[in-house]
Amino acid sequence: MAGGKRGAIDRPVGFMEPTGMPLVIVSTAERADLAALTARWQWEAFVRDAGRPLEPMIARAEAAAAAAAWMPRSFVLLSDGEPVGTASLTAHDLEERPDLTPWLASVYVVPQARGQGHAARLVRAVEQHAAAGSVATLWLYTNTAERIYQRIGWRTVESVQHDGYPVALMRRDLSPE
Repeated sequence: MAGGKRGAIDRPVGFMEPTGMPLVIVSTAERADLAALTARWQWEAFVRDAGRPLEPMIARAEAAAAAAAWMPRSFVLLSDGEPVGTASLTAHDLEERPDLTPWLASVYVVPQARGQGHAARLVRAVEQHAAAGSVATLWLYTNTAERIYQRIGWRTVESVQHDGYPVALMRRDLSPE
């Protein structure tokens, strides 16, 4: 929904971790220096094994950050100033379902920062950004984290074959803010 109204996520969002360390979520449009890192994380976690090269992903991430468009938009969670996770809003993510848009994609938290609710914080940032842009429904697919997404309000709507494996197609209906 390019051209939709912009929300508070266009500026850094700050809060404190239970340990007292400051947490901030920024977009790569605000911190373009983080675009290559988020692309590397996404490549390592989701596409390296498919044989796709890293360099085009970095180039796309840097171009998207420089364009600062409403979508695609990647968010980065900083813990005490250090990047520890990312999540993105993108127009398309599952080639088997080109009719659905937009998508929550590439949710990733570095291993040493997992189990602290960071993925849920990143998902909420993407949801807020989408809702601020008048998105009614957000989509995702996963083959490993269906229960995590269900716990934070996502619904599984069907199982889809993707690259020869079943994945859960999930949706989140967003209320306007």
